[in-house]
Amino acid sequence: MLSVKGRKPAAVVMEPIARGLLRMGLSPNAVTIVGAACTIAIAVVLIPMGHLFAAAVLSGVFAAFDMVDGTMARMKGSGTKFGATLDATCDRITDGALFAAITWWLVFGVQAHGSVIAASFVVLVASQVISYVKARGEASGLTVVGGLIERPERLILGLLGVGLSGLGVPFALEVALWLLAVGSVVTVVQRLMFVARDEHAKDACAAPAGAKEHPQVESGSQR
Repeated sequence: MLSVKGRKPAAVVMEPIARGLLRMGLSPNAVTIVGAACTIAIAVVLIPMGHLFAAAVLSGVFAAFDMVDGTMARMKGSGTKFGATLDATCDRITDGALFAAITWWLVFGVQAHGSVIAASFVVLVASQVISYVKARGEASGLTVVGGLIERPERLILGLLGVGLSGLGVPFALEVALWLLAVGSVVTVVQRLMFVARDEHAKDACAAPAGAKEHPQVESGSQR
C-alpha cells in the first residue's frame, strides 16, 4: 500500500538528497549497489551478534536508498530497464538477507519457540513470492498493483520489531513476524487474484523456449 500512496510524501525528503548525490557525480545504479551492500552487511553482521537496535536504525537509513536511486533516475530522465532490474534484484537480496538474519538470531541467539521461527520462515519465503507474482504477471502484460504487505510495510514492521526487541520490549519481534507472516500470505493471494481478474488473464501465452509444441486438444470426448 505504501509503495503507491507514500511516494509523494517521501519525495519532499528524497528529492533534495537525490539532487545532492547527482551533483557529487554518483549514478542511480551506484547508489542502488552501495545501499544494498550496506544493508546486507548490517543485517548479516549486527543481527546475529544481537545488536538489534543498531541494526534496525542503520538498516532503515540505508534502505531509504531504495527510494533515492529511483528519484535520481527520474531526475536524470534516464531510467533504464537494466536499472529497474538491478534495483528489483537488490531489493530481493536485501529482503532475503534481513529475514534470514532474523531467523538465524531466533534459532541460535534466543532459541525462540518453533512457531515464531516458522513465522519468520513464512515471511522469508512469502516476501520473495509477493515480488515474483508481480514481476511474472507484469512480464505477461498483466496489471499487478498494490497489496496488503508490500516492501515498505515489510521493512517498517520487520525493522520496528527488531529495534523494539533490541530495546527490551517483550514480544515485539514475535508480534511483528506474525503480523508479517499472515499479511504476506494474504498479499500473495491478493496478487494472484489481481492476475486472475485481469482482462488479459486468459490470453494464450507462448510455450517456454525448447518446449515441444502440441496441437490444441479440444475438451470433451469424441465418439
